[in-house]
Amino acid sequence: MLIKHRKASDVLGSEITPKSVFDDRRRFLKTAALAGAGLAASALPSLPAYAARTKLEGVEKTKWSVENLPENDTPNSYEDATSYNNFYEFGTAKGDPKDNAQDFKTSPWEIAVEGACAKPGKISFEDLIKPTTLEERVYRFRCVEAWSMVIPWVGVPLGEVLKRFEPTSDARYVYFETLLDPEQMPGQRAPVLNWPYKEGLRMDEAMHPLSILAVGMYGEVIPNQNGAPVRLMVPWKYGFKSIKSIVKIKFQKSMPPTSWNEAAAREYGFYSNVNPKVSHPRWSQASERRIGEIFKRKTLMFNGYEEEVASLYEGMDLRKWY
Repeated sequence: MLIKHRKASDVLGSEITPKSVFDDRRRFLKTAALAGAGLAASALPSLPAYAARTKLEGVEKTKWSVENLPENDTPNSYEDATSYNNFYEFGTAKGDPKDNAQDFKTSPWEIAVEGACAKPGKISFEDLIKPTTLEERVYRFRCVEAWSMVIPWVGVPLGEVLKRFEPTSDARYVYFETLLDPEQMPGQRAPVLNWPYKEGLRMDEAMHPLSILAVGMYGEVIPNQNGAPVRLMVPWKYGFKSIKSIVKIKFQKSMPPTSWNEAAAREYGFYSNVNPKVSHPRWSQASERRIGEIFKRKTLMFNGYEEEVASLYEGMDLRKWY
């Protein structure tokens, strides 16, 4: 008997559970579990003890703060952003990261920085944020699966961090790598991707003011399920480019491998800029559904950041370099 195993890239957009249905199903299962007279408390399934929320101090507003957003870009709720997301290291379902990441240890944490730079070394989480003012950046977050959110991230400019290591003229690209720890990250026990998760940016993309290393959201420490303690945020690209739980940064001359491009090169290019004119091979990217809304909206070129980043790709064929 022939058994076909589906890869993560084989999932159709039409098969992705809408947020409303996902929430209703969780509520139904929770109610059903509690129903039944005389059910002993010891017989109830144990639920994850979600981590306490910790406020970040000294967060400064920026021109991308919430008060400067267009009227139709109201931030999503904290519950939406922290309970419906992709983090395949903790499972492929949208609720898996929240359920499976609560015991993930994020302290102490260091990021190794190496490659084409004059001062390679390591940077701890504390060193990362200590000399730099934390900034609030309310960014649109667009998933390749055609859903989106607006999330208030807190972070530090990526370019300012990279400058500390004095990249050389050979540093044309920046490579990022996620922690590899199958004991803590149950999703890494399955061959969904070629672990550890890998991503990369061209040097000018990494140095752009919109690119940040996020350490928080909604004015609080970033939750485990959203990429704690440090993740990338590049708002004009699809969400999978914004790699989570970073442990390595490497400056290099050649274009680095990236996880989704390795898994399905025809579907996920290196650049992965949000472009409504270029469809995913199995669905259109011309529209998106903002989580919490009923009707779809048109997808904006570069996710609405065209004015800021279009010059980075001047003269490039964005259908070829997708």
